[in-house]
Amino acid sequence: MMRFARSEMRLIAGRRRNQAGLAVLAAVPILLAIAVRLTESNPRGGGPPSFIDDIVGNGVFVAFAALTLQLTLFLPLAISMVSGDAIAGEAHTGTLRYLLTVPAGRSRVLAVKYFGLVFGAFVAVFTVAVVGALVGMAIFGTGSLTTLSGTQISLGAGLLRLFVSTVYVALGMSSLAALGLFVSTLTTQPIAATVATMVLTAAMWVLDAVPQLGWLHPWLLVDHWAAFADLMRDPADWGGVWRGLSVDLGYAVVCLLAAWARFDGKDITT
Repeated sequence: MMRFARSEMRLIAGRRRNQAGLAVLAAVPILLAIAVRLTESNPRGGGPPSFIDDIVGNGVFVAFAALTLQLTLFLPLAISMVSGDAIAGEAHTGTLRYLLTVPAGRSRVLAVKYFGLVFGAFVAVFTVAVVGALVGMAIFGTGSLTTLSGTQISLGAGLLRLFVSTVYVALGMSSLAALGLFVSTLTTQPIAATVATMVLTAAMWVLDAVPQLGWLHPWLLVDHWAAFADLMRDPADWGGVWRGLSVDLGYAVVCLLAAWARFDGKDITT
């Protein structure tokens, strides 16, 4: 089982398109930090507090801002690409049938595929956070952090909250990966699975932005993705995070069960 899992992780990490996507994710916080440095003399001013406003005061906020900016497009797109390729990619290249001839069992194959997707989600999200924090501290320096409530916390406390926020975002992306894995079992075209997963994600963002559908918002996967921002208040507000984790868990369980039901009885012809 572990040898199978290591092989899957090497497969995901070794693909050139995944490496290129990871480079794009890492480039966003770098470009963000450079853009803020170049426009530092012209602050935005006004409006509610945001992580971008706080970058000049402490470079660690580059990581928070980068995570917030990438939640709506780049991170979901990266996860959709990897998860859409999980089963459909094997079927498209003609390797799925041979993979199942190994005495591994369909349930084990599906479990290892999802384990690889979770690995990819954590690598992607932590790349954004680590690159953002390092580049931000190099350009803007560091020290005590000013929370969104206006109080000061130590650098250690701020980095701990960044770590928890990064894990929270990675778990959200892991739930999206479960959705993508289910979609991947429905087709033999990886690009179709990727597009379908991304369309579903975009649709949830649109629905989440309609005030008249407020009753639906708590049930949407994306609704609590940005709740990690509340951890940078004083005291930290964990309500949104716990609600987000419960929704993530619900989506992951339902999608994985649906993927198993589909894949376990699917007639594999390629």
